[in-house]
Amino acid sequence: MRTLLLAATAAIALTAGAQADQRFEATLAGHAILPAATFVPPPAGAPPGFALSGRFTGPGNLRNDRVGSLPGDTGPTYGRRITGLSLPFQGQPVQGFSGIKPVGDGSYWVLTDNGFGARRNSPDAMLMFHRVRPNFATGQVAVERTIFLSDPNRVIAFPIATDATEARFLTGADFDPESIQPMPDGSFWIGEEFGPFLVHVDAEGRVLRVVETMLDGQPIRSPDHPALQVPATPTAPVAFRARRSGGYEGMAASPDGRTLYALLEQTLFAPNSDQPEGAFLRILEFSTERAAWTGRTMRYRLEAGATNIGDFNMIDDRRALVIERDNGEGDPGLACAQGVESTAAAPCTPLPARFKRIYLIDLGDLDAEGYVRKIGHIDLMAIQDPQNLARQRGDRPAGAANTVLTFPFFTIENVAMVDADHIIVGNDNNLPFSAGRHLLRADDNELILLRVSEFLRAR
Repeated sequence: MRTLLLAATAAIALTAGAQADQRFEATLAGHAILPAATFVPPPAGAPPGFALSGRFTGPGNLRNDRVGSLPGDTGPTYGRRITGLSLPFQGQPVQGFSGIKPVGDGSYWVLTDNGFGARRNSPDAMLMFHRVRPNFATGQVAVERTIFLSDPNRVIAFPIATDATEARFLTGADFDPESIQPMPDGSFWIGEEFGPFLVHVDAEGRVLRVVETMLDGQPIRSPDHPALQVPATPTAPVAFRARRSGGYEGMAASPDGRTLYALLEQTLFAPNSDQPEGAFLRILEFSTERAAWTGRTMRYRLEAGATNIGDFNMIDDRRALVIERDNGEGDPGLACAQGVESTAAAPCTPLPARFKRIYLIDLGDLDAEGYVRKIGHIDLMAIQDPQNLARQRGDRPAGAANTVLTFPFFTIENVAMVDADHIIVGNDNNLPFSAGRHLLRADDNELILLRVSEFLRAR
């Protein structure tokens, strides 16, 4: 009897393990688009140089004040496809949402990325977040409010681009904000990548504190940390463990706002090594009441084919949504043939999107090694659209079905639960450098509403 019981238990365990990462279907319930070329003027009190943005995105990051003189393209990895928008820009781009959180009235807080993808080319890109309202009936997105980040009280101890000014607005040369969580008191916590740091701001975007990342009693720094510098000799090492652009791409908050779960985008380097510490990402726990790390960490296992995560938000006190993705962009059916390069006359995508998923995980169920349990996932490359709700489908291979929508963007960095049946998902369009929807057109900011009832009920 005992042998039979053990065998039955083992069979159940195997079955549970096999079902631990189920695929669930997602159905399109709405699609809203904010055009790529959406700009806001700099705020009152900003230095005059911020009337333009993207002046340092050309060769050598040398200043270029001629508006629209530098065509944007996708870069060598993606075939240098022209995107149709040219730098510098008049005004500040709203583009590049890298974090989202529902306000509760049909609008959402969204966080603008650091500017143009790097610290060196973004000193004239102002850091900001917005309250936006997608209208899924019309397909439009209204920008209702913009809050610019600043440090008038001189909380930040290291030099910033506007250090000598009174308002001390923050720029993409200072921080790379990637995740945002509103707090019950009206303040916001922002996870960023240059430190990586946690940045606490008030309701008007003014910095309250900047928190260094600590793991096992040691600071975790990226090569863009302001305390690091190029050594005087080419053989001298520079100590860091977080990868460039590998900081807090996702940061979830407990429902009561007392705990943050900061998730690194990429694997850490092993101590004193240039090799990853493992095929997993770190989740670090932070107490907002004490404004301090608790010392507790968890592990998130990356799937084969994935390179990083894009966003992370709780749906209850223990389950959360995580975007897991590769670095590809564009429809796989438009991939360049082997040995063929993309050209203006015959564009193709050298590195198409293949792995774009949203996982449901359980932070309350860790294995012996500290890995969170993956409950299941949806595939953003196979969204069901039986009602033909998609506002745009982009460039696709001949014969592609209109009953399926793909979300083939390089960076998909926004996911949150809307209600018991729906989630909202959005891309970061990396203006003007990404062209995932169309081969030769800059990506818009797209927000999609997905009906995923079974997915959200899974445990």
